[in-house]
Amino acid sequence: MSIKDNIMSIKQNIQKIKEESNRQEEVNLMAVTKTVDVDKVLEAIDAGVTDIGENKPQELARKYEVIGDKVRYHLIGTLQTNKVKYIIDKAYMIHSLDRIALCEEIQKRAEKIDKVINCLVQVNISKEESKHGLEEEKVIDFVKQVSSNYKNIHIKGLMTMAPFIDNEKEIRKVFKGLKDLSLEIKELNLPNVEMDTLSMGMSHDYKIAIEEGATIIRVGTSIFGERNYSK
Repeated sequence: MSIKDNIMSIKQNIQKIKEESNRQEEVNLMAVTKTVDVDKVLEAIDAGVTDIGENKPQELARKYEVIGDKVRYHLIGTLQTNKVKYIIDKAYMIHSLDRIALCEEIQKRAEKIDKVINCLVQVNISKEESKHGLEEEKVIDFVKQVSSNYKNIHIKGLMTMAPFIDNEKEIRKVFKGLKDLSLEIKELNLPNVEMDTLSMGMSHDYKIAIEEGATIIRVGTSIFGERNYSK
């Protein structure tokens, strides 16, 4: 199947899952373009993709220089403080806010260009050592700190990754945990904090993620096929 066919198929799946789970909110398909050549990214954009996700800041910046503003760019990988400068004026949203040192750098650079940066707090709901993100128990205090001290950071919601396993019950537990946490934070009515975005679900588990409240699913393999990540 072509990239266009894959995107159409996924969008049909999204609609079907939404109807089956009585979801009214929009679910946005983000194309994860890690290791994907620009011509294939443009193909995806032509097929209706409005948002792309990149893991590496320099790669996001490189694609931005070629593609321009035809699409919204999301930084979905771990963000080192010394790499913020590459994407601060290009990223529509940062999905991996997880520490105060990163807030400091984003705030400093956002102030310089008079921009408010949309961010998601990354949460390690599954408690896997291999995964980045804040422990669930530390998220509310972190969000309160960001709300009080970093006026150029707008928290739009939360992001997580489920374990790459076949156990649907465990995957569902992770996604439900993120949704429950977002509702708890929403009740606090903190300044500059919304909880209208839940970034969760990838090619192998986006159905469960949508059922549990995802508003952005991050899909690469199901759009572009298997890729060589060693490049």
